[in-house]
Amino acid sequence: MIYGLLGWCIEVFWTGMGSLFTGDVKLTSTTYIWMFFIYGLAVLLEPIHNSIRSWPIALRGGIYTIVIFAIEYSTGLLLRILIGVCPWDYSSSPFSISGIIRLDYAPAWFAAGLLFERAHDSLTSETMRKII
Repeated sequence: MIYGLLGWCIEVFWTGMGSLFTGDVKLTSTTYIWMFFIYGLAVLLEPIHNSIRSWPIALRGGIYTIVIFAIEYSTGLLLRILIGVCPWDYSSSPFSISGIIRLDYAPAWFAAGLLFERAHDSLTSETMRKII
């Protein structure tokens, strides 16, 4: 649930800032209910994080980026099969693969992976265990 909520918050901020760049001073944001569950899949990064904790940040971030792209692509494709449409459509981008992922988002996913890594560390800290 925490990763789903964190992902939603990031997406609302991201799309709101994106709307500012298109002239929308209201900072209109968009997301989809599906995204809560998809962002929740960041829990799959936890065992990876534990395995590569000592690696340099560039390698860790690169691995997280690849895993996030794989999750985004597979869930987008699954939604397209199940409901007939992928809720997000990147087909107008020259960096798109099947309209489902955008390779130019790699830096954002790199940063998101490292942010989820920090969230994982916080959630598993001794202090947090006492709170929960």
